Amino acid sequence: MRVLFVDDEANVLESIRRQLRKTVEVHTAPGGPEALDLLEELGPVALVISDMRMPGMSGAELLTRVRDLYPDTVRMILSGQADLEATISAVNDGHIFRFLTKPCGEAALRTAVAAGIDQYRLVSSRKELVEKTLQGLVETLNDILGLTNPMAYRRTARIRQYAATIASALQFPMPWDLRLATLLSQVGCITVPAAILDKLYSGTDLTADEQQLYARHPEVAAGLIGRIPQLGSVAAMIGRQQTIEFTSLPPDVAAWDAETTATVILGVATRLDELLATGDQPATALQRLGGLLPGLPQAVLTAVRSVHLHGAYMDVRFVAFDELAPGMVLDEDVVTDSGNTLMFRGEEVTWGLLEQLHSGPHAPEDATDIVISHKLRVLIAA
Repeated sequence: MRVLFVDDEANVLESIRRQLRKTVEVHTAPGGPEALDLLEELGPVALVISDMRMPGMSGAELLTRVRDLYPDTVRMILSGQADLEATISAVNDGHIFRFLTKPCGEAALRTAVAAGIDQYRLVSSRKELVEKTLQGLVETLNDILGLTNPMAYRRTARIRQYAATIASALQFPMPWDLRLATLLSQVGCITVPAAILDKLYSGTDLTADEQQLYARHPEVAAGLIGRIPQLGSVAAMIGRQQTIEFTSLPPDVAAWDAETTATVILGVATRLDELLATGDQPATALQRLGGLLPGLPQAVLTAVRSVHLHGAYMDVRFVAFDELAPGMVLDEDVVTDSGNTLMFRGEEVTWGLLEQLHSGPHAPEDATDIVISHKLRVLIAA
């Protein structure tokens, strides 16, 4: 487990490194800004322990930033100062797990670090359990959609592909709630007769009543999903997928928060699918997309162009690992039975990728590592 110690006294950091180097992976930083830079490079760590009084950024300020950026990371203070007001501020604003005073004996420090790591593991395991439970529930709802409305189910697969590609082009790591939102974006179509979807996808104009019924499906889905604990953000994304006002957003995509970016990706992916499904050629779809979504930033349009638009209709198939063929698009991560990830969801299978996997420089050293006993979910152009 990785632990980060922050202190402006080099001798303190060196002493801590000597004491703990055999039990945990120790990283150090001489101040708050350096610690944040290091965390950006390393990614989340299990535990951050900071001095209180440091030049430029106090320990309380640093740990509050850490809480905002890495909420699962456990935070502690190791300080020699006795400023009660600052201590209370650190505990309240930074949600400090423990407050240690200098000098801190080696045994006490080891005990505190072990407790912090245990807390991190507990929080992480609970989060993973919740996410896996919700993922299973969502996939069950999606399977029900496949049984009741196969056309909407196939549309879900296409939207997932588009959203994954757009997010990748925007360098936006797909958060779990966006992944679930793409899975459930069409659940409201359970209430839409298949005949209406047939008309819509054939390019036939809908009547006013039919258009009104179809337009309600995001609202219906949001109402259903909103009843599930911890899926409020998913329901909100789905409910807004057809009503995003781009003119009210900052023109710079980098200024958007994560929820806004995720909602935009879902909304653009669903609108793109509507255009392609009703017969628009890719170039026409891109041109119309900008007109239908006034204010859509150029960066998003550029990301959309990275989508494999020739595969507008994608069917879901389940194949064995040795049945993967060029042209297929992965709809799940390809993970070996031993836990190694070989390929990622959204990747298109190519001859080069298959050759590299089996005999290239990145192929597993032990051939027995490529054991995948389950069928893989892929998308194939219909």
